[in-house]
Amino acid sequence: MGPLRIIILAVLLYIGYRLISANFRKTRKDDDTDSNTSGGAITDVLIEDPVCHKLVPKQQAVEAEIDDRTYYFCSPECRDAFEADQKENGNAT
Repeated sequence: MGPLRIIILAVLLYIGYRLISANFRKTRKDDDTDSNTSGGAITDVLIEDPVCHKLVPKQQAVEAEIDDRTYYFCSPECRDAFEADQKENGNAT
C-alpha cells in the first residue's frame, strides 16, 4: 500500500468513527430526556365516576357540587343520573 492509500484509509476511518460516536451520543441523550419526562411531576390524577365507575382525568371530568361535596363524572349523562338518584333517595353519599 502506498502512503496516499494509508492517509485516505485513515481519514475514512476517522470520519466513520465520528459518525458512529455522534449517533451513539444522540441516542443516549434522547434516552436521558425520556427518563426525565417520565419521572416528572404528575399533572393530573384519575377520578372514579360514581355511576359507571370509569376512571377519568380530573381536568376533563364533569364536576357537580351536591350537598357541599364535589363529585366528578365522565359525562353529563352520568352526572344527571347521579343527581336523579340523589333526589330519588333524598341523600348524598
